Amino acid sequence: MSPIHYLSEDDLISLLKKRDQRAFNYLYDNYSGALYGVVIRIVLHKNYAEEVIQDIFVKIWNHVELFNQEKGRLYTWMINIARNTSIDYIKSRRVQNEQKNQSLPDVVHSSETHRYADMNQMESVDFIGMSDVLGKLKPDLRRLIQMAYYEGYTQQEISDNLEIPLGTVKTRIRAALLQLRGILNEQ
Repeated sequence: MSPIHYLSEDDLISLLKKRDQRAFNYLYDNYSGALYGVVIRIVLHKNYAEEVIQDIFVKIWNHVELFNQEKGRLYTWMINIARNTSIDYIKSRRVQNEQKNQSLPDVVHSSETHRYADMNQMESVDFIGMSDVLGKLKPDLRRLIQMAYYEGYTQQEISDNLEIPLGTVKTRIRAALLQLRGILNEQ
């Protein structure tokens, strides 16, 4: 089979639902970099991020029939899978136990060095234009989206960190997502 060089979103979804391996390869080739950007901002470690990316694509492949085009775009659906999978991964016992077993100097070194190195590396990636889109949001809404979708905070954690009521966080995130949808529809 020859590789696929371009697919519209509709064609890609259709082929994925038919379990076309070429469509999966196309999906991975064209979206893994952007999803990696989301993952690395949450898990902060390259080895973990690579493991999570594999898990994300397995979930996409196994559950593509659950994707509903009427509810949103494929990329948005995949970002949510990436975000949730990343959060689940960092909260898993395995990662927590590995971190507990590191000596203190290793923990300090790895969290400081990897966080800043990975963040600097990821600043050069544009996440398929998402930084431009996020730039159109009000700063307070942009911060909520960044915390929720790129840094892996739960809504409760955002509420605690920013010292604002949970209901306010939920309302503002919903407003930000609606505003983002409008911005994306204009493009």
